[in-house]
Amino acid sequence: MIYQFRSKAGPDVIMLADLSKRIFDILGRPLEPRGIFTIEQLPILIGTLETAILKDLEERSQTNAEAQEKPKLADRLGQRAYPLLELMKQSNAKGEPVMWGV
Repeated sequence: MIYQFRSKAGPDVIMLADLSKRIFDILGRPLEPRGIFTIEQLPILIGTLETAILKDLEERSQTNAEAQEKPKLADRLGQRAYPLLELMKQSNAKGEPVMWGV
């Protein structure tokens, strides 16, 4: 399943269900077929997602330093979540909500 996130503040972001589910779990929200991040919710959601990305990067740094393995780029939360995070930041700055649908 594909989710489309949109806002008047920036370009649409399209993500597969697995990544959308992972991000919504981090945000502590159920992933529904349609929904909205309100203007009031955006600052908290942005902070939560940024914290999770930093934690993921830190854990990967420790794992890579210990095991000297190649990182799996597809699993990097920061790279995969960046487009949505950027849309959320643009929306917050312009006072616009972020909506999504299937």
